Amino acid sequence: MRHGRLALGSALGAGALAVSALVLAPAAGAVEPQEATIGFDCGSFGSGSATLKATQNGTAATIEVSTSAITAPIDVGAGAVSSELTLTKNGSGTTTFTGNSNPAIPAGSPVSTGPLNGTVAAGDSLEGKSLKVVVFGITANCNATSAQSPGPFKF
Repeated sequence: MRHGRLALGSALGAGALAVSALVLAPAAGAVEPQEATIGFDCGSFGSGSATLKATQNGTAATIEVSTSAITAPIDVGAGAVSSELTLTKNGSGTTTFTGNSNPAIPAGSPVSTGPLNGTVAAGDSLEGKSLKVVVFGITANCNATSAQSPGPFKF
């Protein structure tokens, strides 16, 4: 009987610790908004809007980018795009999200890239500023032509 109470007490204690850990763990989707749009001018590659989708897990964050400002001239295989998204951080500094991940992109389709990885802190406010996309050694540099809508990402 004594062993039964000890086992029950241990199980209850472990359960309470597990619940406490869940309550204190940072939310995976704490960023708001989770999706925003912005205009980009990519020089001779074109101009258009981009959709940015952000997620957060603690201090790690990712942003996926899909933009009509750049279209694939030929089929682009998965993982062939290297990208760097620079964002204004808290209104004065900048931070960069980078990555070389993308889905397969058929010829003539808008370029999608990401997830691009970066680091954030609680309270960070990030707004798209520029995008660099490298495909088959060809670099497209894009600059924001509009404010991010509905507003900056808040972490």
